[in-house]
Amino acid sequence: MTEVAVKKNLGKRDMILFTVSAILLVDTLAATAAIGTSSIFWWLFLGLFFFVPFALVSAELGCAYPEKGGIYAWVRDAFGGRWASRISWSYWVNVAIWMPAIFILFAGVAKQLFWPEMGVTGQIGLGIVLTWIAVIANVVTLNVGKWVPNIGAIFKIIIFTAIIAGAVVYASENGLANPINFDSIKPNLGDSLQYIPAIIYGMLGFELISASSEEMRNPQKDVPRSILVSGAIILALYTLGTTAILAAIPAGEIDLVEGLVDTLRLFFAQLPFGNALVTALGIAALYTFFSNGVTWAIGGNRAAAEAAEEGELPQAFAIKSRSRNTPVGAAVLMGVMSTLVLVLYGLLVNSNEDLFWSLFAFSGVIFLLPYVGMFLAFLKMRRVDGARARPFRVPGGDGFARALTYFCVAILAGSIFLFIYTPGEGVQWPVLIGSIVTLLLGELAILWAEKQGGKPATEVPAVFATQ
Repeated sequence: MTEVAVKKNLGKRDMILFTVSAILLVDTLAATAAIGTSSIFWWLFLGLFFFVPFALVSAELGCAYPEKGGIYAWVRDAFGGRWASRISWSYWVNVAIWMPAIFILFAGVAKQLFWPEMGVTGQIGLGIVLTWIAVIANVVTLNVGKWVPNIGAIFKIIIFTAIIAGAVVYASENGLANPINFDSIKPNLGDSLQYIPAIIYGMLGFELISASSEEMRNPQKDVPRSILVSGAIILALYTLGTTAILAAIPAGEIDLVEGLVDTLRLFFAQLPFGNALVTALGIAALYTFFSNGVTWAIGGNRAAAEAAEEGELPQAFAIKSRSRNTPVGAAVLMGVMSTLVLVLYGLLVNSNEDLFWSLFAFSGVIFLLPYVGMFLAFLKMRRVDGARARPFRVPGGDGFARALTYFCVAILAGSIFLFIYTPGEGVQWPVLIGSIVTLLLGELAILWAEKQGGKPATEVPAVFATQ
């Protein structure tokens, strides 16, 4: 295969905005606020004991091993190709499942703003259209494609800031919809357990930018800096944003899909030009939902393409644009799977909220599995490759690294369990069965790749790549 020169398009600013776009999810606000005021405790507690360690581990791996493929390359170096293949499959297929969820959220907000009569079928159709627009965004170079997540990150910061400012004014005039004090934020281990995995879900993604390390100008310096800066921004906005929604809406009335627009209308609709402001912020939110899908697809498709190039996934994933060197095969396959998921799940649910949560929980199980491998890879590479230069290193010795790793893996395992088992309701069989089937499909994909014997990756003609 002819090598295509890769342009160094990503600087520190791009990496910060890319990471903010990947992790800071407007849709997570409603899911976590639905926990109640104890969600404030969970954001702070998990932020300190999971989010910060995750950021530090990602920074060390990203600058010590700035390899194309990111999480796939780290697990491959630590545990070999077979386990790396499983990680890449889970990583890629999660995005293919999660993109429909985020685009259903897009459709739900669009319905509130512009088309109140749009039903579930119309929302599914809109989700399919968005899926294929995201596929196109994935086959252009990051010199162009990076602006989708960059602009999305800026819009997210604006939306979060508006919600926080609106909450301050609203609460000063109307009082708090939920009591927010020391007693109320104490952890609630009842109904809140169902939603705690959503907080962990909303904290992951620091490693995503490392999948595009070949397009970074200075990964050794910029990766740790961008992770630490973006991490501080993300944790602050998540905590304050969740508090803002709880200040305005009783926890029991928060809708997982329509909660955002409800909050915006409550804060701003009574102001001069308030409806126009709500519409503008709603459109910005719509863009962020789209940019979320594009951001994660960029990382997932590049990791899958790297695995396929090394013969660990079927060669269809390795098909690249001849002129741009972008992962056309992985992107198109993701579009096909996302479309099928939208259609199949659309036949099984009665509302957009049910559809959103079903897809969210299903993708959540698959999504968390690669991070277990990532933490264990960090620990092993510390042990077997400790002499390697690490421009950034997690503070503390190897004993601290082990304790940190095992604690974070335990949190991930607990979150996976809570996606599958809901206290008070029991096992969520569609989530469990769907997860098992997806993992089995991954095993079949790996066996298929082995039968192909690691054939060289093919390229698509330049005429197709420009479409």
